[in-house]
Amino acid sequence: MHQNHAGMASNMVDPGLLDKIDKLFACGVGDTIPLPQLVVVGDQSSGKSSVLEGITKLPFPRDSGLCTRFATQITFRRAQVTSTVVTVIPHKGATQGYADKLRAWKSVTNAILEPVSFSKTMQEVHKLMGLADTPADGDGKSTFSEDILKVEVSGPEQVHFSVVDVPGIFRTATKGMTTLADAAMVKSMVHRYMINPRSVMLVVIPANVDIATQEILTLAEEADPDGHRTLGVLTKPDLVDPGAEIGVMQLIKGEKHPLNLGWCIVRNLGQQQIQDVAADRSAVEKAFFRDRAPWNELDQDRVGVDALRIRLQEVLASNIRREFPNVKREVLHKLSTAKRALKELGDQRQTPDEQRRFAMDIASRFREIVSLALNGNYSGNSWFDNEPDLMFVTRVVNRNEVFANDIEKCGHTYGFKFDYSSAENVKQDVMSTGGQGIQLRTIKDHVDLEDLITGDRRIDDKIYGNIIDWLSELYKGSRGFELGTFDKNLLSRTMNAQSVKWEPLAHGYILDVIHMAHGFVATLLRHVCPTARVRDGIMSVLMEPLLETYRRALEQVQFVLRVEKNNPQTINHYFNDNLEKSRQKRLRASLEKQATVHPSPFGVAGVSRSMIALDDIVQNHPMSNAEHVVYEVHDILKAYYKVARKRFVDNVCMQAADYLLVTGPNNPLKLFSPQFVSSLTDDQLEEIAGEDAGLRRRRIALAKEVNDMEVGKKILAGVS
Repeated sequence: MHQNHAGMASNMVDPGLLDKIDKLFACGVGDTIPLPQLVVVGDQSSGKSSVLEGITKLPFPRDSGLCTRFATQITFRRAQVTSTVVTVIPHKGATQGYADKLRAWKSVTNAILEPVSFSKTMQEVHKLMGLADTPADGDGKSTFSEDILKVEVSGPEQVHFSVVDVPGIFRTATKGMTTLADAAMVKSMVHRYMINPRSVMLVVIPANVDIATQEILTLAEEADPDGHRTLGVLTKPDLVDPGAEIGVMQLIKGEKHPLNLGWCIVRNLGQQQIQDVAADRSAVEKAFFRDRAPWNELDQDRVGVDALRIRLQEVLASNIRREFPNVKREVLHKLSTAKRALKELGDQRQTPDEQRRFAMDIASRFREIVSLALNGNYSGNSWFDNEPDLMFVTRVVNRNEVFANDIEKCGHTYGFKFDYSSAENVKQDVMSTGGQGIQLRTIKDHVDLEDLITGDRRIDDKIYGNIIDWLSELYKGSRGFELGTFDKNLLSRTMNAQSVKWEPLAHGYILDVIHMAHGFVATLLRHVCPTARVRDGIMSVLMEPLLETYRRALEQVQFVLRVEKNNPQTINHYFNDNLEKSRQKRLRASLEKQATVHPSPFGVAGVSRSMIALDDIVQNHPMSNAEHVVYEVHDILKAYYKVARKRFVDNVCMQAADYLLVTGPNNPLKLFSPQFVSSLTDDQLEEIAGEDAGLRRRRIALAKEVNDMEVGKKILAGVS
């Protein structure tokens, strides 16, 4: 019954390459990378099983169609000892327990399978996969399976060859046997094998039907539009209606619907002949194509299963030799990609210790960049070049200057009098920014800090010019029986009114610095922790202590404001210096009208001096007592305001901003640290660093892919 294959030696598949393909399929590489293979496809009634039996010489059981419920990979090898090994390869999405059960099963026979033993083996596999004989079996059993049956036949007369059989497609359900869901599953399975760009499709079609109506040919054309990897096989020529033979002949000769690999035609045994154990398929087929016209006019290399087997051997050998270098390159590329993706996921984080180490690594990288930022060492990392938010110290220093300038130019309510020579009080109001208002905030609000954000973003920029009139009204409304002095609370009242803009300006300033600090933390976390879930988890744990720090800064600003408003006082000698200068200017202005200009007594050319008689000084009384007190209040307020303004700006910048938000031991930038991570509970670590179900599945999948590709790399070692 076996054919002598000596004449095929030159076209035989390299047994080493064929063995490597089998191993690549077995180790799971075929789930990720398309592998060279020969796949037999067709309708259920196309005669596909008979063609496969003729090619492989294996007695596929016909009693219940068990072998068509799943893909079957059949491999032949030449060996000194005859044996048949049957195993099951689990499908890609199989659970670990199910996959282990399938891999543990194995059937070994030291002979070629006979019909009875093959049928028994198929029944075992059917049960192992949990398949139902019919939909009525119920209990959640499937009629078809995505698992792969692997049959390896070895013997001294075998030729190295491999073929994959898949279930035949069907369009309608058969009551008590199959469902429309089964039809969809089978079509999807067959399509998956057909779209493999490295597979050669053996498309089996009955010769007695119009090929234009064959769905399997349409699927083949969609998967292989150019027809470069499709070989057509026509069956049932004995059933072709008289007169229709010419259309079939045109297909085989390539005159109609040409395929790159061409068409072949075979004649399977009829149902009665199958039941006859004495029937010889090869003899019956040879007699048909020798004696029956017009089939005896066809080229012999296109008719009969023996010719088809030789043709398939040639096609498979050519396909494997052509595609194997590409497979090796793709395995190496997939291995590199999977390793890189697995590395990006970081270390496994299942236990609290693993999670703590993971969070510690992130915190250490975070602390390193914080140190560079606080020292202004922006050349220490390229992130500073692309992320302005990380240049924290520089941003704070620049904001300090803006704050100081705003307080100096716009912080007072009334403009102080600098020209005492004019007898009239200056009453013209000034708009310090041209009427645009004073911008309190320069940083965009962060959604995390919305509970801290209060007040307007701009305030009125008007500075009133009638300060003497204003002071006069206050003095008249507060004076008592004092002689030449004023109420001790008057200075406090005027100072509070004059510095009323300090609070919104300071509040806007500290909110900006808070947003700078928070923006730094959020931006740096994005860099040191690319995974959004972990980053969000860290931020959720940090938010409470961060907000507490921010509130302390806001409260410190309020504290400084309360101190300034409480009781005006200073020991700064510049107060007396400034006050004395103002008094001298006022005195000089009152006497200048009576001064005369005289040449320099030392005879210096071009130099003159203003002089006044002593009697004129004694008799100079230009002001009333009330006016004198008002101007005195003005000069004291002016001298004190300048000292207090500088002190206030320094205190806000140093105490609220610098110490609490920038350089202090508990500033927000230093909060996320290895010490902070060590204080977290196991539940907090799980929330931050624990892997969610999706990440765990991806890690498992990548680890499997890396393992499969590593095995594949070893299998392919030496392939060029």
